[in-house]
Amino acid sequence: MYDQGGRKFWIHNTGPLGCLPQKLSLVPKKPGDLDPYGCLSAYNDVARLFNEGLRHLCQEMRSQLKDSTIVYVDIFAIKYDLIANSTKHGFSSPLMACCGYGGPPYNYNIRVTCGQPGHQVCKEGSQFVSWDGIHFTEAANTIVASKILSMDYSTPRIPFDFFCNR
Repeated sequence: MYDQGGRKFWIHNTGPLGCLPQKLSLVPKKPGDLDPYGCLSAYNDVARLFNEGLRHLCQEMRSQLKDSTIVYVDIFAIKYDLIANSTKHGFSSPLMACCGYGGPPYNYNIRVTCGQPGHQVCKEGSQFVSWDGIHFTEAANTIVASKILSMDYSTPRIPFDFFCNR
């Protein structure tokens, strides 16, 4: 993209994969596999490792591509905060899919996913972080977007509208 004239890059890392209802329902768990919030520690550790490498790559690219702007956004921190502080954000079911099958604790079944015959949709989606076990609800994404736009999770802290101007 840089060779084609791109000079403004907004790069976000990966989220806490170990907190997705899909992963939580599919991965066999034994004592000690979950963190204090009920997420799979090993999956989040791998995501953190990837994110650290991506952060270093962004730093390296900033020094090599002097006439470019590269902003790294910590989506992991934003999304993990929604799980860790779910009640503060108004969520009652941070690790359960709103749309799925199987009920608590995750309401996710690989054979009956959201949109397939037999799936069930929660009555109050705004109380859920996860829509379908993989994607976030509108309520959760509204908070994520607000935090992204705050620049509190960006390095360097550059307003998002900078990327919209030519």
